[in-house]
Amino acid sequence: MISKQDWQDAQLLWDYQQMHHEPRPCSVALGLGSHDLGVAETIVDLYRRGMMPLIVFTGATSRTTRERMPAGEAEHYRERALELGVPVDVILVEPYARNTGQNITLSRALLEEHEVNVSSVLLVSKPYEERRAFGTAQKLWPEVEWVSASTPMTLPAYVDSIRDARLVIEMLVGSLQRLLVYPAQGFMIPQVVPDNVVKAFERLASRGFNSRLIPERALGS
Repeated sequence: MISKQDWQDAQLLWDYQQMHHEPRPCSVALGLGSHDLGVAETIVDLYRRGMMPLIVFTGATSRTTRERMPAGEAEHYRERALELGVPVDVILVEPYARNTGQNITLSRALLEEHEVNVSSVLLVSKPYEERRAFGTAQKLWPEVEWVSASTPMTLPAYVDSIRDARLVIEMLVGSLQRLLVYPAQGFMIPQVVPDNVVKAFERLASRGFNSRLIPERALGS
């Protein structure tokens, strides 16, 4: 049962994850793989608006995508973009990344392999992972300018699109935990997390929305 307080706390986490960057033309767009094909569709929209000449889709599979996207997240993103009319020669696929850090480092290596000059990257993720993705990218590739983007939608609309409210809230909780603990491990830049957001995270975790949390033993506690 998801209570009114749970929804209010989830909304706080959702709002905090939004970076509110204004999309602008960049050297390349980087679509982070996930269960959400909306990432690919948003990149297509940005491409049609002239925001980038080149697209990289990155991602292997995860426990939430291995059945729905057996060919890999990046490949399914590419197929969706081609269905929507993006030319095949403007898409690169990075099919091996299994976490956000690898999304960045392996995509960077792929672009260097293709001798692409990169000064700015339009970083497209799920709406509730904008800030996490930005923090990771800034840490691992600080030489370029990062512009965050995602599908513009509300939390209720996103839950309706995924059709699994508990999964979305658990993903929000997992993303917030990583913002709190990953900077000390060198995985992302530190970011200020307001007290009310931390308290919302703690309430949701204590209420059982914890399947996406990193276990304490994995954090070295």
